[in-house]
Amino acid sequence: MKPKIIVCGLGRTGYKIYRLLKQQDAAVVGISDRKWQTQSDDEIVVGDLRSRATLIRAGIREAETMVLASNDDSLNLSIVTQAKLLNSRIRIISRLSNQTLGERLDYTLPDHVSMSVNTLAAPIFAFAALGNKAIGQLRLFNQIWPIHEEVITENHPWLGMKLSELWECKERMLIYYLPKSGELDLVSGVVKGQKLEEGDHLIIGTKPSNRKQRKYKLKKLFKAIFNLRQYQEHTRPVALVTLLLLLTIFITTLTYISVNWNTSIVDAFYFSVGMITGAGGKEEVGELAPDSIKIFTAIMMIIGSSVIGICYALINDFILGSRIKQFWDAARVPNQNHYIVCGLGGIGMEIVQQLHSQGHELVVIEVDHNNRFIHAARSLGIPIILENATLASSLDSSNIDKAKAILAVTSKDMINVQIALTAKAIAPKIPVIVRTHDPHLAQSIEEVFEFETVLSPVELATHSFAAAALGGKILGNGMTNDLLWVALATMITPNHPFCNKTVKAIAMEGDLVPLYLERQRKTIHSWDLLETYLNPGDILYLTMPAMYLEQLWRSSSTPSLMVS
Repeated sequence: MKPKIIVCGLGRTGYKIYRLLKQQDAAVVGISDRKWQTQSDDEIVVGDLRSRATLIRAGIREAETMVLASNDDSLNLSIVTQAKLLNSRIRIISRLSNQTLGERLDYTLPDHVSMSVNTLAAPIFAFAALGNKAIGQLRLFNQIWPIHEEVITENHPWLGMKLSELWECKERMLIYYLPKSGELDLVSGVVKGQKLEEGDHLIIGTKPSNRKQRKYKLKKLFKAIFNLRQYQEHTRPVALVTLLLLLTIFITTLTYISVNWNTSIVDAFYFSVGMITGAGGKEEVGELAPDSIKIFTAIMMIIGSSVIGICYALINDFILGSRIKQFWDAARVPNQNHYIVCGLGGIGMEIVQQLHSQGHELVVIEVDHNNRFIHAARSLGIPIILENATLASSLDSSNIDKAKAILAVTSKDMINVQIALTAKAIAPKIPVIVRTHDPHLAQSIEEVFEFETVLSPVELATHSFAAAALGGKILGNGMTNDLLWVALATMITPNHPFCNKTVKAIAMEGDLVPLYLERQRKTIHSWDLLETYLNPGDILYLTMPAMYLEQLWRSSSTPSLMVS
């Protein structure tokens, strides 16, 4: 009997997850707070999402898994507590934007998995900026591998190549094989020496190549100095007032010397500075002067005190306020081969961290001076331009004409489209990656405006929620031709159906693809992996269609097979 899954919160995201699970032939029930125009095979309970009665009507006491798809963290937390009171053994996948809260819940509650849309979608945005048309991601060896689909065409370099030749390469992992005609699993194709034909599809994970981050402080200092003239607006007010102050001191000094040639330049200068600043000193220079010079001195005291007050205020604002940070950020903007991220929200920060960890240079444009992620981004050494990214002047300040790509990922769709159009007007050849909330709008925007990539974070994340509902520790997932496949880790126990069988045998029987085997902190790969017998304690990393995960499901009376 397949486990019963409850999807709670049928908004746009929740209903997509619900339909994906239905599509994978899972026994699933939805809970919605309002009536839906549903399909004939839908099983949906309408009521208050956090109500005890509603959860019981949905079958919470018999269910094995619950997915909380609402974008309201407080609502999801309320449902978690109510669900655990009704069924302490239920496995809960919670959608939480607060990652810290999610980590605490995962640590505190048994069988709780928190997932963030931003964390799931950000790598796909980063891969798109790098020019990789990723359809999913795979987390292996503490790295995120982009997953893409290779369609074998008549001009493809792999046409006629044996699958076994691709199997041996350690820089990529074969995830799934879809032959043009017939049915043949990947491992059988590898063993039989199957050649790739035109029309075949391969899903492949590629090992990410991290650039080395070289930090030359002297080089950065010189670059900042050379860039100063490009950002005069940051220092112009301070420079003008300082020049006016020096001019005032010069005029008063020159006046006192011309009136009394016996007054030395040093004494005149000392008295002028003391008189303007209010510190005093060498008052006899003014006292021994004619009445006209005393009147001049009084006037200069008033003018000087005003100028010095303004100068102090500007300098304090520049040094103690945020101006010096803005100035330093602007001076450190990369000259070329960098990525521009517009919008430092949750997903923007995740993208920044993703690209920075791979050694790429970045610049961020953010309009909100009080943005909560500014300090975190600056701690990574990333310059931030605090301006409106829809303005051409802001994009010019980021050296957009020599950038590798620009990502418009603010929280507002129309702002992102405006940023992308402005970027294309300035630099027509720059790749543009645009964020949108509406997945239907994404495709039309991409086609009409000819943007390189338009992505919906929620659309990217729904597959992961569905995969997590079906499996245990999900390492990655993707969607190809209505086929939802998942990558996961399963621990071999004495009662496991794979125990004492070769990896090759279980792969050919179950239409799964083994990635590698972990045994006593050692890993087994490639051809050695296929001939290995699975023993208790082994951890097998594999990919398989979500609809076939039933062979790994166990009732509550048997030990869990999945690595938690």
